Amino acid sequence: MSEQAPNTENKSDVIAERRGSAGLLTLNRPKALNALSLQMVRDLTAALVAWRDDPDVKLVAIRGTNKKGQPGSPEALFGGFCAGGDIRFFHQAALAGDIALEDFFTDEYSLNHLIQTYPKPFIAFMDGIVMGGGMGLSQGAAVRIVTEHTKMAMPETNIGLFPDVGGGYFLSRCPGHAGEYLALTGEVIGAAEAIGFGLADIKRDAAQLPAIWESLASQNFASAEAAHAWIAKELPADAARGKADTAHIDSFFSLLRVKHIVDALEKAKDDAWAAKVAGILRKRSPLMLHVTLEQIRRARGMSLADDLRMERDMVYQCFHHRPGVASETVEGIRALAVDKDYSPKWNPERIEDVKPGMADAFFVSPWAVAEHPLRALGT
Repeated sequence: MSEQAPNTENKSDVIAERRGSAGLLTLNRPKALNALSLQMVRDLTAALVAWRDDPDVKLVAIRGTNKKGQPGSPEALFGGFCAGGDIRFFHQAALAGDIALEDFFTDEYSLNHLIQTYPKPFIAFMDGIVMGGGMGLSQGAAVRIVTEHTKMAMPETNIGLFPDVGGGYFLSRCPGHAGEYLALTGEVIGAAEAIGFGLADIKRDAAQLPAIWESLASQNFASAEAAHAWIAKELPADAARGKADTAHIDSFFSLLRVKHIVDALEKAKDDAWAAKVAGILRKRSPLMLHVTLEQIRRARGMSLADDLRMERDMVYQCFHHRPGVASETVEGIRALAVDKDYSPKWNPERIEDVKPGMADAFFVSPWAVAEHPLRALGT
């Protein structure tokens, strides 16, 4: 039986199907690299809530379409996962004062929590681009499958934002100080690094994914336990998961402040990696680097629900602490995705110009505890 998730358009950007014991989700906005709209977030949530409460659904899987191949053909249904939230929408909504921007982040973070705490096996086919909001859709999965095509990142500092969608929670739990490294730089990693950093569980050749998907769809499991047993046999976690050697990363990214990290990288003689990373950090928003470092270190001692509430406060401040064009995030999106001049005008301009306490405003909640839009998470 096929159940298409509700959508106001004729073509759904989320396809929700019931096959066998599985609930199957396909992100179907390939021309936008499956970037998430508010409607897509709501469609995904509706399907997952329905399947959570349906005893006939024993597991759930999610994949993304790509721009190659004819629509509906096997080659079109893998090769791209999700490039994140629709940042052009963020830019337009922020400048227009559109309340849908607030709704987007509240609903997206609620969806992230639903996936992270889902009571049934959840399998993410993380082929192709897996960035930002795509990480939020996949990091809570019981099985995270990557391929030779996987390009994974939390690149938000590149647009004057921070790694949200629970990024504080899952990045801070990477081995050593890899979380600080990935959060601050936004570096793109492949399958082996993703597994080593604990952000993926298993690698399979991209050509195998259609068969795995069809195998899931053809199963009729008698119980959730039977589904778990099948997954453990057919999709076992790689022994290298979460065991990356981070000593070199830690020697820099364990340091107390952003300035200390950059200074150490720039002073590392004959270290091409350090020079490259220092150059990357010099291009990011200095203010948001400080906000991000504080986020990761606070989140390391937080529950998932508390981290998401903190991130909801932070993203509000990204658009309201300095409203309109004064926002680092609005300016970052303008430079990267709107005008595409790739020359953001950060304020402050240099890492050295960020004064103590400037990041503190991003951690102030605009809501009383009882009025927080994510107050119900974790209860």
